[in-house]
Amino acid sequence: MSPTLFRRLMNLWPPFFFNSIKITHISDDWSAVTVRLKLRPWNRNYVKTQFGGNMFAMTDPFWMLLVMHQLGRDYYVWDKAGAIEFVAPGREDVYAHFVLDEATVASLRQQAASGEKVLRWFDVDVTTAQGEVVAKVRKQVYIRLKNNLREGK
Repeated sequence: MSPTLFRRLMNLWPPFFFNSIKITHISDDWSAVTVRLKLRPWNRNYVKTQFGGNMFAMTDPFWMLLVMHQLGRDYYVWDKAGAIEFVAPGREDVYAHFVLDEATVASLRQQAASGEKVLRWFDVDVTTAQGEVVAKVRKQVYIRLKNNLREGK
């Protein structure tokens, strides 16, 4: 699936659409994604700021997806764990920008070459348009070379 089609479909996906989460950009090579969470009356928390669950949801699938598309079909790629630290109240729209560089992809390939599982933590900040950090999100991604491609199999 092309990044453009994926972006369009994900923006219609009910958990994103009804919570005002929108993918604003996916690079053609799946190395970068930008996501926006609009602050709306229906997605505010009790104190009228961004609901933390939505901030986590806006970041949830993207490290796994970027790694999956960069590594290709020869690898199993799964989300393993996640954590969020709230830094400041989100009183406006917030953004997350994910960038997966070539050096990280090469390192993951090298680590997974033996067939052992690789667990890698990725970080992304949720920020305002002015760059103020509202939350810090960590996701752990599981990577493993598929069985039929491992040495000795």
